[in-house]
Amino acid sequence: MDFKKWAEVLTNTPKTLSSLFHNLSDEWINANEGENTWNAKEVLAHLIVCEETNWLPRAKIILAGDEQQVFTPINMEAHFQLAENNPVRHLLEQFNDLRSYSIRYLKDCKLREEDLSKTALHPVMGAVTLRQILATWVAHDMTHISQIARIIAKQNKDYVGSFERYLRILK
Repeated sequence: MDFKKWAEVLTNTPKTLSSLFHNLSDEWINANEGENTWNAKEVLAHLIVCEETNWLPRAKIILAGDEQQVFTPINMEAHFQLAENNPVRHLLEQFNDLRSYSIRYLKDCKLREEDLSKTALHPVMGAVTLRQILATWVAHDMTHISQIARIIAKQNKDYVGSFERYLRILK
C-alpha cells in the first residue's frame, strides 16, 4: 500500500461527512447513543482535533528522522468545546481545509517505501512506523464515519419493530 491509495480514502472523508450532515436538523446532529457517548457533531470535532494534533504532526515527526521522538498524547476532551462553540457548517469547512492541507503536504513529500518504514515513539505503543500511522488514519476515518451512521440509525431503534433483527447497525 502506498500513500496514493490511502489518499483516495482520506480525500473522500470530508465529502462523505458533508453528505452525512447535509440538511440534518439539530435533533439528529446532537443525538447520541446514551449516557457517556458522543453525538455526531462531537465525532466531527474529534476528527478535527486529530487532524490538527495527530496524523500530519506525527507523520512530520517520523519524516524528520528522530526515532526517539515521542508523540504528544492526543487530548481526548478537546473536541467537546470545539463542538459546543461552533456550528456544524463551520466544523465541516474547517475539517475540509485541514484535510486538504494534510493530503497536499504528504503528496508533496513524494513518500518512498523507505519513508513508510521510518519510526517514532507512540506514548503507549512504543515504536510505530509511518505506514502504521497512515493505515490507522484511514481506519480511524472509517471508524468514525460508521460511528456517525450508527448514532443516526439508533435514533430510530424504538420504531423499527421486528425489523431490528435485520439491522446490525442497531446492535
